[in-house]
Amino acid sequence: MEILTDLFYNYWVFVLISCIGAYLISSINTSIIVTYFVKHQDIRKLGSGNAGFTNVLRCVGKIPAIITFVGDFLKGVISVLIPYFLTFGWDSPEQQLQRSLLMYLAGLFAVLGHMFPVYYKFKGGKGVVTTASVVIMTDWRVLVVELILFALLFAFTKTISKCSLVCSALYPFAAAGLRLFDRAGILPALAPVKYTSVVFIVCVFVITFINGLVIIIRHKDNIKRIIEGNENKITAGRK
Repeated sequence: MEILTDLFYNYWVFVLISCIGAYLISSINTSIIVTYFVKHQDIRKLGSGNAGFTNVLRCVGKIPAIITFVGDFLKGVISVLIPYFLTFGWDSPEQQLQRSLLMYLAGLFAVLGHMFPVYYKFKGGKGVVTTASVVIMTDWRVLVVELILFALLFAFTKTISKCSLVCSALYPFAAAGLRLFDRAGILPALAPVKYTSVVFIVCVFVITFINGLVIIIRHKDNIKRIIEGNENKITAGRK
């Protein structure tokens, strides 16, 4: 518990800067901006009403969807880089774990900013792409696992929402599981940090569990359509 108490007691300013900075940066919604310039409409009033990559692809077109994807991905990367640079030079094993926890926290707030953007009346996207960027910044191995799973599911379902829901549910188990491998000394060369602890693994599980849970909650309408059997498969707009 010492790494937590030390982090929140002695470095609470870093925690605030990381979390608030990540939230404000990620509140900038690429899909809303791109759709307004392309169609002079609010993406939240088109299609599924979601301010994210998939809805832009369906309702606006491939190029705007690509721009949306890149924007949503980059804001997760930038958000996690905030604590990374704030703590540059933290080299001791304990400091490396604290640095990693700060990056996970910033990533969570980046996803929350995307979902509930302060600039757009707290109505944003579902956080899948932003989460993917957070995953690659915190532990690239988890993204490899999730991408393989996503690709296999998509090959059979052609439905992004189903793939996103399964990957979100498994995210905390993959994240914590790989850290357990690190603690057991399995493939140490692939470990993001050379030292880990039970407290750190528990924190990683809790943070990623919250991340996965809010994504699932934001997909409540998709879940309803999946149960009813009328969830749309992925198609692209022509423009």
